[in-house]
Amino acid sequence: LTLKRMSVRKDYRGLGIATALGRTALAFARQRGCRAVVLNTLMLQHEARALYERLGFRRHRHYVLPTAYGRLANCTITTYRYDLSGAP
Repeated sequence: LTLKRMSVRKDYRGLGIATALGRTALAFARQRGCRAVVLNTLMLQHEARALYERLGFRRHRHYVLPTAYGRLANCTITTYRYDLSGAP
């Protein structure tokens, strides 16, 4: 299963919508028997990274985007993982 790009419009942020969307995505994956949810985010997405950590995701991997631009701009990607095995 793949969910690509999830966001909440700026004027609706702070209302718990992103948290509800994240929990719904985790429940959807759990109901379909997935073992884990893995996501990537850019180093500059501080609010998103804080949300993922509040939801229980753990930092899994940290790397520079493997392209010429990624190396030149030091574009760092953080991979997060949420283990669904044994999770409520």
